Amino acid sequence: MFSNLIPEQYTNIYYGILILASFFITFCSIKLFRGFLPKDQGREYAVNGQLSEGKPRGAGIILIITFILSSVLFVPLNSELIIYLGLIFIEMLSGYLDDGAKVPWGQFKKGLIDLIVAAGVSVTYYSFNGSVINFSMLGLRNIKIPAVIFIILGIILVWAAINVTNCSDGVDGLCGSLSAISLMTAFTMLFFMGRGQDFIPMLLIIIITVITYLWFNASPSKLLMGDAGSRAIGVILAIAFLQTRSPFTFIFAAFMLILDGGLGLIKISAIRYLKLKEFMKNIRTPIHDHVRKIKGWSDTQVVFRFSIIQIIISLIVTAFALKI
Repeated sequence: MFSNLIPEQYTNIYYGILILASFFITFCSIKLFRGFLPKDQGREYAVNGQLSEGKPRGAGIILIITFILSSVLFVPLNSELIIYLGLIFIEMLSGYLDDGAKVPWGQFKKGLIDLIVAAGVSVTYYSFNGSVINFSMLGLRNIKIPAVIFIILGIILVWAAINVTNCSDGVDGLCGSLSAISLMTAFTMLFFMGRGQDFIPMLLIIIITVITYLWFNASPSKLLMGDAGSRAIGVILAIAFLQTRSPFTFIFAAFMLILDGGLGLIKISAIRYLKLKEFMKNIRTPIHDHVRKIKGWSDTQVVFRFSIIQIIISLIVTAFALKI
C-alpha cells in the first residue's frame, strides 16, 4: 500500500520508513496492550521457571498482529504472501489460545494444527515457485525435486522450525535473539542473491518486530512471547529459507535453535516411541536448562554464548552461500 507512493529510485527511503514504522508500531503496541495479556503460571520443570510467574504471557499475539498490520501497510502483497500471512496468523492464534488456556492443549491438538499450517506453507510455496532447490555450500545449482518429495520435505522443514523455535523460548531473550540472527541470515542471503524480492520487506519487518520485543524481554524480562510468538516465528523462519531456494541451509543458519530445542524433541521421541529410557539420561533438555543447571551459566551467559556461536556459524554459512 504505502510502497506504491514511493518512486523506485527512492527505495532506500522506503526501507528506512519501513524500519522506523515497524519499530514504533511494535513498541507502542506492546506498551498499550501488554496489560491485557494472560499471566504466566510459572513452569514447574524448567530451571528458574518460578521467576516467570505473574509476567504477561502470550505477547506473540501483539508481535504477530503488528507484523501483519505493518506488512499490509508497507509491503506490496501478492496472493502468495497473503496466504503466508493467513497461515502465520493461524499458528499465532493457536499458540495464544494455548497460552491462555486453563488446561494446556494436548500434543495431538497442537501437532495437528502444526501439520495443517506446515502443509499449507509447503503447498503454497511449491505452487508459486516450483521445486527447484540449490545446495549452495556444495556448489550444486538448480536441482529439481519431484513435487511430492518436495512438499513432504517442506512440511518437515516448517514443522521442525515451529517446534525448535518454540522449545528455545525458556530463557529471557534467547528465542528472540537466536530467531533474529537466523532471520537476518536469511535476509542477507535473499538480498545478495536477488531472490524473494516480494518477501524481503516482510522479512525485514519481522526482524525489526522481534528486535523491538527484545527491548522488553531482555533479562530480567517484563513480558514473554509464549507459543503465540515462538511458533509463528518458526513458520516465518521456514518460509524465509524456502525463499532462498537453499532450504537445507536452515540446518546451519538456525543451528543453535535446532541444538537447543531439537535435542529435546529427539530425546522425548526416543523415550516415548522407542522405549529407550536411558537415552541421553545425563543431558537435560532443552539445552539451555542443561547449561544453567549443570554448568551454572546465568541467563545472560546463555543468551550471549548461544548467540555468539550462532553468529559465527551464520557468517560461515553466508560466506559459502554467497561465495564470498
